[in-house]
Amino acid sequence: MEGTISRNKKILFAVIAVLIAILFLFPIYWLVQLSFKPDMEAFGRVLTYYPHTFTFHPWQENLNDPVFMVSLRNSFINAFLTMGITLLLGVPAAYGMGRYKVRGINLFLLVFLVSQMLPASLTLTPLYLIFSRAGLLGTHISSPIAIAAGSIPFAIITLRPFFRSIPVTLDEAARLDGCGPLRSFFLVMVPAVKTGIITIVVISFLNGWNDLVFSMTFNVGASMRPLTANIYKFQSAYGTKWNCIMAYGTILVLPVVILFIFMQKYIVGGLTAGAVKE
Repeated sequence: MEGTISRNKKILFAVIAVLIAILFLFPIYWLVQLSFKPDMEAFGRVLTYYPHTFTFHPWQENLNDPVFMVSLRNSFINAFLTMGITLLLGVPAAYGMGRYKVRGINLFLLVFLVSQMLPASLTLTPLYLIFSRAGLLGTHISSPIAIAAGSIPFAIITLRPFFRSIPVTLDEAARLDGCGPLRSFFLVMVPAVKTGIITIVVISFLNGWNDLVFSMTFNVGASMRPLTANIYKFQSAYGTKWNCIMAYGTILVLPVVILFIFMQKYIVGGLTAGAVKE
């Protein structure tokens, strides 16, 4: 009897999980299928749930547009620079705060946590003034610096428990083998926290890829705008090309989906380890 109840519960939970998955994945399916429809079917009065007439024209219109390719390049520059700055500053800071006694560590962590709650609009004006004086407005580095300023505290909070969990004996063994602090950090510590670092790589990359506010504020030139800022180009006085917008959106979310498909076990493991109370 208990075995039957347990099996029924598992079936019920499986059904609920499938329904939740369908609920969350349906908008993505709708985005993709609409990107392969011609204008007549996309704007038709009869609602269709899959392309009756399959076409690549919306994709070709995007990929053959030089403005789109420039925006795609800018998005990748934003993403990779944000990721690089976050790793360059966040990983060593997390190592130092995790392996050594730092005076006022709780205050630092509190500030980092509070910084995660601040809206981006609150930092726009001071950052704009700083970048203006530094001559960084209208450059590719300005937006990644601003985005990384929010990603670095997250990296420290996430990676610090990883470094704290490494046994001290591992440091001692590295010193006995002749490793200095810097060599020990790169050859011993970094590989030991690979899961956490992969999590930070993915999250910081996506933060840079999805940015709109900082890129629109610090890079006013059209040639500097990322994909997120140029989706409006299919709207005009003569109407809206929804199928082209959906193809544009599909390309925009494609790196996000690919990263989460291949890296989800690292992301879940990294975020879970970073949430452990010490």
